[in-house]
Amino acid sequence: MEALAVRLSGLDAYAEGAIRVVAFYDTLMRRRVDLPALARASAGLAECVAGIRLHGTGRALRVAPDGSRPSDPPTPAPGSAPGSAPRSPPVPITLDEEEIGEVWLERSGPPLLLDAVVLERLAIAAATVVERYGPARTTMADPALVELVISSGGDQAATARALRLLGFAPDVPVEVVAVRSRLPLHRIGALVCSVGPVKAATVGDVGVLLTTGVVEDRFPADARAGIGAADSPERSWRQARTALRFTTPHRPVVHHARLGALALLAQVPPAVARDDADVAAIAALAGNAGDLATLDAYCATGSQRRAAQLLHLHHSSVARRLEQIGKTLGIELTEPAGLVRASVALTTWRLLADRDD
Repeated sequence: MEALAVRLSGLDAYAEGAIRVVAFYDTLMRRRVDLPALARASAGLAECVAGIRLHGTGRALRVAPDGSRPSDPPTPAPGSAPGSAPRSPPVPITLDEEEIGEVWLERSGPPLLLDAVVLERLAIAAATVVERYGPARTTMADPALVELVISSGGDQAATARALRLLGFAPDVPVEVVAVRSRLPLHRIGALVCSVGPVKAATVGDVGVLLTTGVVEDRFPADARAGIGAADSPERSWRQARTALRFTTPHRPVVHHARLGALALLAQVPPAVARDDADVAAIAALAGNAGDLATLDAYCATGSQRRAAQLLHLHHSSVARRLEQIGKTLGIELTEPAGLVRASVALTTWRLLADRDD
């Protein structure tokens, strides 16, 4: 590389500089530096603040040329106030065809000729470091491998091999999460999976996360998720799909283990469920979105006042609605037995709308 740089130096100063930048990062990779060391070296090379952010952690690593950590936040874009250091357009860090983060430079003056080369090599080096010292928080996986892991009746040896290829240790239980959301699946995995590798793929019409731990309160607002147990991937997948069917706007994340006997409702044959008078009454009520929302809020909270808070209505308005709904259904909703009866009928009706045929 040095000999090539010497030969190019007489032809093109930019080419010589670019080759030297490449050689600089090749040397860093041979020395097996970590991300902080990579950021410090890049800041020294560029003679300005260098930044690295991984989407999985959400934290930015910013280092000045002297190795210190700047306390002032970067200016997001050029055209900032005099004396500030605007952040360059970020360059994505890509691993396994997935964007896992970004890198940037913060320079008080205009960008230099080789800044683009520095950023490109910094992004490649950062991806190498992440791959070497630990997997990205989420990596989109081969759907065929994921499907092999969660498939019913699969060969145990093949399943174990697929898990190894996906980065899971053989003695660590794997949880399966079934997800529906508008957000990219790998971003959801990075948000909700706190430790260990996370592998994501879409199987059929459902997103699948394979992980060793899920933080349930980190799911984004629009997501629906069902979580299976970690006894075996195949069983966990079945449980996750079932739990996903029990999700509602007021309970968007459901763990199968907490369903208890309610999970049995998912096994009721559709024809039997449709013939039930209470389920048929809920189906008729579904034509009125306001009544259905009121009943749903009441069943979710078990309280007229808390339902009113969810619906942003006065509790007396909710009480009047529930009285009328109860008459329509033929159920005394203010009695504990009536509340249970309505909840079971509402849940069964929802399962009919999202059943696994």
